[in-house]
Amino acid sequence: MCGIVGAVAQRDVVPILLEGLRKLEYRGYDSAGLAYLDAENNLQRLRAVGRVVELENQVTAHHAQGQTGIAHTRWATHGVPSERNAHPHASVGGAHQVAVVHNGIIENHEPMRQRLQGLGYTFLSDTDTEVIAHLVHYNLSQGLEFFAAVQSAVRELEGLFAIGVLNPAQPHRVIAARKGAPLLVGVGEGENFIASDASALLQVTRNMVYLEEGDMVDLRLDGYTIVDTQGQTVQRPVVESKLSADAVELGPYDHYMQKEIFEQPGALANTLEMVSNASALSPNLFGAEAVDIFARTQQILILACGTSYHAACVARYWLESVAGLPTTVEIASEYRYRTSVALPNTLVMTISQSGETADTIAALQHAKSLGMNDTLTICNVPESALIRQSKLRFLTRAGPEIGVASTKAFTTQLAALFVLVLVLAKQRGQLAPAQEQELLAALRHLPAAMQHVLEIEPQIQTWAKAFADKRHTLFLGRGVHYPIAQEGALKLKEITYIHAEAYAAGELKHGPLALVDADMPVVVVAPNDALIDKLKSNLQEVRARGGELFVFADRDTHISEEDGVHVINLVDHAGLLSPILHVLPLQLLSYHAALVKGTDVDKPRNLAKSVTVE
Repeated sequence: MCGIVGAVAQRDVVPILLEGLRKLEYRGYDSAGLAYLDAENNLQRLRAVGRVVELENQVTAHHAQGQTGIAHTRWATHGVPSERNAHPHASVGGAHQVAVVHNGIIENHEPMRQRLQGLGYTFLSDTDTEVIAHLVHYNLSQGLEFFAAVQSAVRELEGLFAIGVLNPAQPHRVIAARKGAPLLVGVGEGENFIASDASALLQVTRNMVYLEEGDMVDLRLDGYTIVDTQGQTVQRPVVESKLSADAVELGPYDHYMQKEIFEQPGALANTLEMVSNASALSPNLFGAEAVDIFARTQQILILACGTSYHAACVARYWLESVAGLPTTVEIASEYRYRTSVALPNTLVMTISQSGETADTIAALQHAKSLGMNDTLTICNVPESALIRQSKLRFLTRAGPEIGVASTKAFTTQLAALFVLVLVLAKQRGQLAPAQEQELLAALRHLPAAMQHVLEIEPQIQTWAKAFADKRHTLFLGRGVHYPIAQEGALKLKEITYIHAEAYAAGELKHGPLALVDADMPVVVVAPNDALIDKLKSNLQEVRARGGELFVFADRDTHISEEDGVHVINLVDHAGLLSPILHVLPLQLLSYHAALVKGTDVDKPRNLAKSVTVE
């Protein structure tokens, strides 16, 4: 969830560290800091609560310069947001000095803290991170060389983490390690870097080395050395990042969320490029082993969190109705903590934008431990942990998603899931050739249909004003559109802080109707599908209680505007693909309601983009 940047160079790296932190702001944070070695190789630290600009002001005031440094944005887990809890943390007693940045959680920090206090160490923060600094310091004091001191400390740490360590006695050197949290090396000429995300290093290099689970790296001017969990020196491939610097810039848009909403037609077209150009669907879209794995698949288990969970819920409807495959969807953070039945011939699917979601990684590992080894990941990041840990994969091509509230990652996930549904249905004899061609044509048309839906933005801007002073909102959907209503409610609460709940519309009479009054807007997803008449009856139940309806309908749904009933018609019913179109206006509604309220659209309070802690 936090961000790490580190650099070893023969030039001033402080501007590089700051720019890297700015590129990582999207991950969510509450404080920022950096540690660097000055001209005399003295360890200097600057930390600030709030945005990176506050840290930048300190850098300017202190005329900070150095050729070796580490930097960090923190999202609070242990200890409130404050300067003393901000990273880097240090241990500076005696002849040794150490500074540490850390993403993740150290689960055994309490007994380690007690042991280190017994050794005479004083703790100045409430964080779990400070134990790392003191532990490395202690190892140095016992005569271990810098790399060995960090390596010994890492072996004692329990939990998921990525760390970077600085030692003034070893200038032009940074030691880093990863276990469960993302970390990569940026390879330069006579200079090298570490970061949580490639976007932080595009300013200096496109050559990236993605560290594997348990790797440690010794970063120097003249190169780097990677050591695996067995202590063996290993080579990891250098990958040229395809990420465009322009892709992480705002361009003509006011916010990243707005940019990413309007990028969705292009992102979907990119994701479906191989499918759109094919005359027929092939299991090989998902990997070389897909034919054999899909042939023995008898049921599917999907593990996901947040927005990805809603995509999984949509997929469950598709998989059962089109491919005839029993499907279970589990919230990843809950799955591994209950006793579940592992069925043979289960395809375990994970869905994640980043591929580094800690709960989803842990859930996948738990499923494997139960003997379910046929695995598939749908993800937006090709070098991510989930991709590497799965036999099969489908990469969405949404491009970088900076806004915390996911938009284009969600719709590209749905597109990828729909392709999977068609491939499985075809392999199982559930998809006739004529239907395959019809659905492929619908997929090819989808970006144009999305573009048309986005043209309703001016109408949604008018609606948004009605939500600005409201404290609660109800979202309704039926069937495959119920998860879309859930996603709409999630978007609204994420960026406007309006309490929003979603219900299957048929559940109104089982409780939620008690909440409906003139002060609670009711947002309705109303496609012209088999449940439309049932849904219309549910809308009458709302109007009879004085509720005000805001309905997103298909053009042929025939829901009329009247007092207390506001209707925006989208396009003709898109059949199975309707959920992908109906989520777009819900994203726009949340965005414009947030603008009216004046909240921070791209960086909502208390949230982070990449949830790499449990």
